[in-house]
Amino acid sequence: MVVPNFRTFDLNLLRVFDQVMAERNLTRAAHNLSMTQPAVSNALNRLRDALGDKLVVRSGYGVEPTPRALALWPAVGDALRQLEGALSPGQFVASQANNTFVLAMADATAAELMPGLVEIIERDAPGVSMRVLPLTTRDPRKLLDEGAVDLAVGFFPAVLADLTAQSQAGKMAAFDHQRLYDGRYVCVMRREHPLALGPLTLERFCAAHHMLVSFSGRPYGFIDEALAALGQKRRIVLTVNQFFTAGRVVAQSDLLTVLPRHFVGTTGMASELAFRELPFEVPLVHVDSLWHHRQGQRSEHAWLRLAVLAAARKAFQGERE
Repeated sequence: MVVPNFRTFDLNLLRVFDQVMAERNLTRAAHNLSMTQPAVSNALNRLRDALGDKLVVRSGYGVEPTPRALALWPAVGDALRQLEGALSPGQFVASQANNTFVLAMADATAAELMPGLVEIIERDAPGVSMRVLPLTTRDPRKLLDEGAVDLAVGFFPAVLADLTAQSQAGKMAAFDHQRLYDGRYVCVMRREHPLALGPLTLERFCAAHHMLVSFSGRPYGFIDEALAALGQKRRIVLTVNQFFTAGRVVAQSDLLTVLPRHFVGTTGMASELAFRELPFEVPLVHVDSLWHHRQGQRSEHAWLRLAVLAAARKAFQGERE
């Protein structure tokens, strides 16, 4: 491993590295830095020479980081943010800000929260932008640790259990969370489905063919865990990774699926769908925002969390009243 001479090392190269890692794209990094793409490429080459590592390699329309780059980025990002805070003290002013925040959430969650977030941005922070990435895991801590996203929103039971265990053991957790709302899941089918009339029994539920929404693609979810506890199982014919896709498929087939109750009304397909209470007990789905502790110290991140919470409260105000 090459060890650079820190006395002669050009610290401006780290700003370029931070933006390239954040964007995974040289053109977008150049735009953020007000530089040309050749200048960004040249700076990256100098940093590669100084560190003795490729740092990033081309992949499709962007770049992918090497293991050394992934290991280095959190420390570089933290140092740059601390230096920025020291040189430019003061609180985040939403009306004057031009930050871009990156959030990870499922399509059903985005359908509920983003209208309220857009309203907040247009009213209070006209220069702020949001990028929403699809949530593809029930444990987004790696994404948060690497700085790929600022905030993850979703159902993270294993993560919260682990954080609680760390806290009880007296350990300092690297991640924080906040409850946004509780969701209830129901069985959804097309309106003319044979099971849309009459009570949905456990026997009829298990005898039907099902579609599962799975972010990871694993054909087994918390509904299957609940069934297994009863000594039952269901036949999963299709696995998809989006709630909107699930709604469209069940509206045009005899498959059943399980969706958040509140999501049915946002699909635009409510008139084509019917839902029934599940014929067995499942716990409420707690939807939380999750972030890295180092991000939580920044005033702009505090504003982001409050904005997401306000959007959630507005979206679910009717259900609480």
